[in-house]
Amino acid sequence: MLKLDELVAIDVHTHAWKSALAVDDVPNKQQEAMGRYFRYQPQHATVPEMADYYRKLKMGFVVFTVDVSTQKPKITNEEIAELAHKHSDVAIPFASIDPHRGADGVRLAKKLISEYGVKGFKFHPSTQAFYPNDPIAYPLYEVIAEAKLPALFHTGQTGVGAGTPGGSGIRLKYANPMLIDDVAADFPDMPIILAHPSFPWQEEALSVATHKPQVYIDLSGWSPKYFPPILVQYANTLLKDKILFGSDYPVITPERWIEEFDKLPIKPEVRPLIMKGNAAKLLKL
Repeated sequence: MLKLDELVAIDVHTHAWKSALAVDDVPNKQQEAMGRYFRYQPQHATVPEMADYYRKLKMGFVVFTVDVSTQKPKITNEEIAELAHKHSDVAIPFASIDPHRGADGVRLAKKLISEYGVKGFKFHPSTQAFYPNDPIAYPLYEVIAEAKLPALFHTGQTGVGAGTPGGSGIRLKYANPMLIDDVAADFPDMPIILAHPSFPWQEEALSVATHKPQVYIDLSGWSPKYFPPILVQYANTLLKDKILFGSDYPVITPERWIEEFDKLPIKPEVRPLIMKGNAAKLLKL
């Protein structure tokens, strides 16, 4: 179990891209493109290696993969959950299921909750090619809501496919946070995290989070020096209890993120809420 008092922060958004069971660690084209997009070549790490890294930083971390039904995964939800539980002093496992998996995905979600103890679910509408308010996803949401677990949605622009011909077919339209307003209205008991500053829809994200009590925003995947002033303003005031620290490791390291975040005019009393307090309450730690 996490020893909350010993942690300085909780990173709610990290990716496991490398299996501890496989020898293949060659980045795919999308991962290479993301390295160019973020101007940093990600260092792929297994979940145990991530745990060692975050342990040294005295941070907890939420870890997941992104399931895309048309692609072969490099790491499974099951592996992430099993390894995270072995490193439960710092690691918190989320799962990811592409809504296009239909009834099979619903059965898997139930199994991941009951047998593998996952603590939430990650959706990436752009890479999974679905609108968050599409009824295709609602059976999955029903399972998540019944378990009272959070659903984390990628929102805004993505580094996946960035700079490649046609963006590798990735369509940004699926990631407008206003689409998640329907989900929040239809599942009022399911906590929702809007991942990333939602460029170019930042004000839509702030609107949804302000209007719907169970909607949070994580600040991952975007260098804090580029945060729009309105996001900083809301983080300091109306949404101070619903803004979460996230890095998007490995494409942005927590050290780099925090170095830039420290330069923002965040109120002293708000900073610890963003870095740890809000996540601890949301995740019931």
